Amino acid sequence: MDNFDVLVVDDESDFRDSLIKRLKKRNLNVFGAGSGEEALAVLKEEAVDVVILDVKMPGMSGIDTLSAIKRLKPLVEVIMLTGHASVEVAMEGMEMGAFDYLMKPMDIDELLYKLQDACKKKRLNEKRQRPVSPRSTGIAS
Repeated sequence: MDNFDVLVVDDESDFRDSLIKRLKKRNLNVFGAGSGEEALAVLKEEAVDVVILDVKMPGMSGIDTLSAIKRLKPLVEVIMLTGHASVEVAMEGMEMGAFDYLMKPMDIDELLYKLQDACKKKRLNEKRQRPVSPRSTGIAS
């Protein structure tokens, strides 16, 4: 699969920086944000394909951030990251349109697999939303 752009949103800077470094080693374009507000600012500036979003953050919660992402960029896919105590919140995220969720600490290969699936889904949905040109339908204008 071609390269794609990922945004890691987590208030724990050590975890976020480590994950960004590991994903960059796998040749992904990775951005980081420490809050929901910061994530929305990055999404306004960058063409992100998939967001990895921590469920539990101070200030704007993961659920609030997910909702704002879906309003701002409906085709961007979101993978929620959660601990044992917040699985129900992650399930709520799935009902709100998140692609999937993973429990922390997660296996990097499992995360990479889900990122690739999420990116494929986003690109498929983008393709479906492109207007069909008259040439491709054989209809003259």
